Amino acid sequence: MGDSGHFRDVMANQHTIQLSPTEAKNLRRKLQERAGYEESSRDYADFCFEGPRVNVAYYPKKGKLLVQGTGADDFLEFVMLVNPKTGLSDVSAKPVVKDKALTSSMPDTSPHFGVDESGKGDYFGPLVIAGVYSDERTAEALVKLGCRDSKAIPDDRKIAAIAAKVMALPGVAYEVVCIGPHRYNELYAEFGNLNRLLAWGHARVIAALHEKVPSCPRALSDKFANEWVLKMALKKRNVPVHLDQRTKGESDVAVAAASILARARFVKWMRDAAAASGCELPLGCSPHVTKAARKFVATHGQERLQDVAKLHFKTTASVLK
Repeated sequence: MGDSGHFRDVMANQHTIQLSPTEAKNLRRKLQERAGYEESSRDYADFCFEGPRVNVAYYPKKGKLLVQGTGADDFLEFVMLVNPKTGLSDVSAKPVVKDKALTSSMPDTSPHFGVDESGKGDYFGPLVIAGVYSDERTAEALVKLGCRDSKAIPDDRKIAAIAAKVMALPGVAYEVVCIGPHRYNELYAEFGNLNRLLAWGHARVIAALHEKVPSCPRALSDKFANEWVLKMALKKRNVPVHLDQRTKGESDVAVAAASILARARFVKWMRDAAAASGCELPLGCSPHVTKAARKFVATHGQERLQDVAKLHFKTTASVLK
């Protein structure tokens, strides 16, 4: 992927991309975890997804991914991170440290902000974006507290305990922005694109951290879109911080700490909301989630759904039909 010889623009809103089996497997996993995409079936396709104004299908016999719809260009640019016109990848070539032991023993001790989010792939609940400042005084301490990608810590009680210790650690500045579903739905309608909403939230967190630590020269986040989307959001806020984005950003201890703070806040919101509503609010966007949402509507009415769910998910159509 990313080689212009493997890319063909069929028509204005349809593209084909040559993918290896490994690339196809990674893309499928990515879409299964991504908000707004639901897996469906199509003849001869290994997998097929329906997303925001786009249909995506992979045909293993020829190793081709077919991308169709008015949102095809956005899918290529924001999800696959390739230029819709040339097929050239915009993904950063910076190496990613995959050895967890190496990551834990050799954290980045230079001053920087780490930013991550939680809840973007869940139908119920808020979008939470958190940021943590780390430097040579605190990086080792964050590692000793157990900071790593929150998705690698299945026990939410442990995540909450680590989050409390991170926030109490001397020398660590942090910021957590929790966008509840009602406000999230308003912002999504305003931005019309999840990546632009994410960029707005990340920029808000980085701006707040910059006010707390104005000497910090750079910020690092997981790569969720082309860098210019977040860079433009930072420019609008006049934040003079160099931005780095990379895949598997949670390998950095500051990003990992941010992911833990975001996850802890998300889980607390979900627990409190479930208790207040008297309804189960499961994670993800599976059929089980659809069933729970229907029960919520039956109990509280359709209007209240916007207070607990992200309405742009296709799950909403399944719930209300």
